[in-house]
Amino acid sequence: MSQKDYDMNPRWYVVHTYSGYENKVKKDLENTIKNRELEDYFFDIIVPMEEQIEIKDGKRKTNLKKVFPGYVLIKMIVTEETWYIVRNTRGVTGFVGSGTDPIPLTDEEIRNMGFEEATINVDYEINEQVQITNGPFEGYVGTVQEINKEKHKVKILVSMFGRETPVDMEFSQIKKIQ
Repeated sequence: MSQKDYDMNPRWYVVHTYSGYENKVKKDLENTIKNRELEDYFFDIIVPMEEQIEIKDGKRKTNLKKVFPGYVLIKMIVTEETWYIVRNTRGVTGFVGSGTDPIPLTDEEIRNMGFEEATINVDYEINEQVQITNGPFEGYVGTVQEINKEKHKVKILVSMFGRETPVDMEFSQIKKIQ
């Protein structure tokens, strides 16, 4: 690897492994990271899997199948030490990239793979007034009680029949009152 200033932002990298060694590489890397106390440099290690439904003899069976056989995805900060640890893990043949420099995945590639969602920023905060723009409560005004970015939902207190009623709404169903 060339000597340079390291990008201290974690990025996703693809590591090529021997076929069938993906889970072993993941386990070995997790153990090495823990033993060397490098949790600040490694954020996630994924062997992408998808459910596959198979019907055999009239019985439904669900299997997990590797999406990219022979590859492991790692979210990490690349330094000389972290590059060396990954590169020298048993079963790893190398990083996907040109030469010795690993090339991170682009944000678009990550979203297309579906294992990391784009972060959504909303323009309202807890205790702010919002208006419901569609759905059964369209036109109602309420107060934001809770924002759940993982589920893309907002809990709003709406006044109905003289009582405050909590209502769960999608991000797209409300707007901030200016």
